Amino acid sequence: MKTYLQRMGRSLQLPVAVLPAAALLVGIGHYMPASWAFAQFLQAGGNAILTQLALLFAVGLAIGMSENKDGAAALAGVVAYFVPVSVLAPSSVALLLGIKETQVDPAFSAISGNVFIGIISGLIAAALYNRFHETKLPMALSFFSGKRLVPIMASLVMLGVTLILLFVWPPVYEALVSFGKLFVGMGAAGAGLYGFFNRLLIPTGLHQALNQVFWFNTAGINDIGNFWASKGIKGVTGMYQAGFFPAMMFGLPAGAFAIYRNARPERKKEVASLMMAGAFASFFTGVTEPLEFSFMFVAWPLYVIHAIFTGLSLAFAALMHWTAGFTFSAGLVDYILSWHMPLANHPLMLLIQGVVMALIYYFGFDFAIKKFNLLTPGREPQLEPEVVATAVTTDETDDKYTIAAKRIYAAIGGKDNIKVIDNCTTRLRLQLQDTNKVNVPAVKAAGAPGVNVLDASNIHIVIGTEVQFVADALTKLFQKNTPINTATVDNVAAPAAPTSKVNAGEVDNFYSVAAGQLVDIEHVADPTFAQKMLGDGYAVEPENGVIVSPVAGEVLTVFPTKHAIGIKTNNGLEVLVHMGIDTVELNGAPFDVKVTEGQKINHGDMLANADLAAIKTAGKKTTMIVIVTNMQNVAYMKFSQEEHAVVVDEQVVRVTTK
Repeated sequence: MKTYLQRMGRSLQLPVAVLPAAALLVGIGHYMPASWAFAQFLQAGGNAILTQLALLFAVGLAIGMSENKDGAAALAGVVAYFVPVSVLAPSSVALLLGIKETQVDPAFSAISGNVFIGIISGLIAAALYNRFHETKLPMALSFFSGKRLVPIMASLVMLGVTLILLFVWPPVYEALVSFGKLFVGMGAAGAGLYGFFNRLLIPTGLHQALNQVFWFNTAGINDIGNFWASKGIKGVTGMYQAGFFPAMMFGLPAGAFAIYRNARPERKKEVASLMMAGAFASFFTGVTEPLEFSFMFVAWPLYVIHAIFTGLSLAFAALMHWTAGFTFSAGLVDYILSWHMPLANHPLMLLIQGVVMALIYYFGFDFAIKKFNLLTPGREPQLEPEVVATAVTTDETDDKYTIAAKRIYAAIGGKDNIKVIDNCTTRLRLQLQDTNKVNVPAVKAAGAPGVNVLDASNIHIVIGTEVQFVADALTKLFQKNTPINTATVDNVAAPAAPTSKVNAGEVDNFYSVAAGQLVDIEHVADPTFAQKMLGDGYAVEPENGVIVSPVAGEVLTVFPTKHAIGIKTNNGLEVLVHMGIDTVELNGAPFDVKVTEGQKINHGDMLANADLAAIKTAGKKTTMIVIVTNMQNVAYMKFSQEEHAVVVDEQVVRVTTK
């Protein structure tokens, strides 16, 4: 059921995407003098779209929920909508029931243009298309086979649905109106609760269903429609929209700045790029998903705080009767367009409220991140070199969207693991054979701000407003059954490189990396190492800061932060010497590295001097860790059991390559 509702939410994005055009026409029309005929012309054009939302929803759902989004499904949606709207018009109902038109239940006056009817019509049309679009009729009726049969079936089925609605629509409509009146009766508190749940439901996509009640005429509120049609009460109509402007234009960007300020020093540049892009989208267009999904799951308490702040913003704007409206989202574009609308009430005050919300978001986020040590972007433990993905061969003709699509395609398992590729405004919405096969770090390495694994077969990957281009490229890879080849992605040092070759069957002798106490890797106070995510190995609690090479080989990498050195043994094993835990944050200060990349070394040669006192003063642990990162090439690893206290040059581990 959840998946079905999520598909509905995605499908509704198509008709909703038409609304900015209506806002542009109506907004510009209201900027002109009312006496101008051209102003009336523009407003009439915009209102023509706004008054047909139910029909647009019927068409959008019919297309979006059908198997291959065919035009026949859209036509069936139109047919399915017009049947109940025409048959249940007050004059028709009076004729059917043999009563006067004045005696007809007022609920039937709300049939025409009600988005609830549009939604039902679209869903039924899509279901009929999926069931009958390949049906073959006998030769005499073959003209009506396949897709031509779908609109016919829609008209017949909707006649039956219309008959049911004749009796159930009045109580259903009354229930919807009562639900809307409950929130309306709560005034500012109701607006605040709506804002809170609107954000809280974003991860599931079910916020779209909630929005139908407040923004459109499902329950008679029709906040968006009435605002742009200038039908309502000044200072009240728009109360379910206005509070989003301070939160989206000011609050979330300020929260993004707090996330940037709390990122690790070496990752600030990376986080700044992510946060700036998301903040700009939120401020200018009101598209918040790129920002929200960047911390929604990795720091979920912060997202709950965000939902609370959004609710407070809506409640306060409603309390003060400051109103503005949007047709797409609460960004700068819609704010400017709604400024001169007759029902806009003190819209300038929303900017002042926005400044206050920015302070609330910044200090609220900053406090929560530090107090609860939330792993917002840039604060999560940084992986050392690790094989995190397979890849698809790229060439110089590939643009950035194709490259991202190829990396995501590989990370989710390629064609064999893909069932359905779809997208909404900012997210890839994928149905897979098994989401457990998804390499989440590799997906993020491809540039996705967030990944939401919904269940065993559904996953959302946040891309941003350019998601359509990535989705199109991903679809092409899927349709061509593009093969996957192995590649290495280095999260620290960057470029992809092939896995090193090894001398099969050879033995490498590993020695202590420092004088001190030998420690089992599983007892290291860092889950990344202890759980052997990077590979197997061992550690030493050092007695002094003399750090030596545990193996003979060649220095592959000296990290810019000097806290780690990569070595390749003469037999091809890749070894990481990691000096201390979380010392990457110290930006190299405690380490005096004595080797350079490409240098040949023997075991026992000095790698670095580590200032253990400085590391401890910074609140970090001095544990020296040795990891074999290409463990796929290791056949056997044996630790010495003879001694626990080891000194430099005493053999610790024997490793046999495959």
